[in-house]
Amino acid sequence: MQAPSLLLNGVHGSPYTRKMVALLRYRRIAYRMVPSTQGVPGLPQSKPHLLPTFYLPGEDGSLQPVTDSTPLIRRFDAEFADRHAVPPDPALAFIDALLEDFADEWLSKAMFHYRWTYAQDIAKASPILASWFGTPTDDATLAQYAAFVAGRQIPRLRYVGSNPTTQPVIEAGYARVLQLLEAHLRTHRFLMGQRPGASDFATYGQLTQLVQFDPTPMALAVASAPRVCGWVGLCDDPSGIEVQSSDWLDATVLPATVQALLAEVGRLYAPLLLANAQALADGQTELRTTVDGQPWVQQAFPYQNKCLAYLRRDYAALDAGARAVVDHALAGTGCEPLFQGL
Repeated sequence: MQAPSLLLNGVHGSPYTRKMVALLRYRRIAYRMVPSTQGVPGLPQSKPHLLPTFYLPGEDGSLQPVTDSTPLIRRFDAEFADRHAVPPDPALAFIDALLEDFADEWLSKAMFHYRWTYAQDIAKASPILASWFGTPTDDATLAQYAAFVAGRQIPRLRYVGSNPTTQPVIEAGYARVLQLLEAHLRTHRFLMGQRPGASDFATYGQLTQLVQFDPTPMALAVASAPRVCGWVGLCDDPSGIEVQSSDWLDATVLPATVQALLAEVGRLYAPLLLANAQALADGQTELRTTVDGQPWVQQAFPYQNKCLAYLRRDYAALDAGARAVVDHALAGTGCEPLFQGL
């Protein structure tokens, strides 16, 4: 008997929806996607409801909304056999998780920044995202929906930290990440080797928007990172990729290109996680710090404090051997302060 398909509610303009759809295709897990921002009729709506939502059996057997993509990938690895997206080696799995978090939480800043800062990007995104509501509309109604989308999203720039102060850091960081990925793809098929890990799907998800949709960052990618552009297209449906256990990287001898990406995590993301945690501990609503030698100011964000807690939990759970491998991999990257004292 064929296993029942997973029920997913999401929209194509969401990098997290795209992350999870590509994962399901790669894992060859049957799914049904309901494209809408309003949830699935007759089922409870997730909170926050803008995130892609899976409806999975709860303790009582009823379908419950589940949204966070990172634990969902681990849950699906546990519940579905074969073609796992988390490396079996604990040290490599931790490095994969760190790069996944960087993509989910820092590359999303670049995605949101470009989409809702530049006029041509706003003009493209507003009506197209409104068209992905899944309801046929006349021109006047679509224009109203487009104005609603822009009016709701542009003020949310403060949550991701996009503002005139942080703009140079975000844009220089995006340009560097493109070049680091381009360099890695010269010699490797995926971030985690010859098969994708969770970090591949997270990076792909953000780049579906930055590289394939929004005009300003897409032009930068086309001009400077053709391999990245091609890779994003190939990752859209990786169901045909055949994999074997030897396809994973060896965490004890990471390629220089992965080390360079970890250094970018240390340069851009680690100081934000630490400053955000300190601001919240001090009861502050705003964080001010320095990132890549330049000032950064944004609204403190409780969810990213959870991300730091999850990473620290996973680091603390490593046995001595795996921790030594991870410490060696992170040495000199700037990521070390995230885990000091654990």
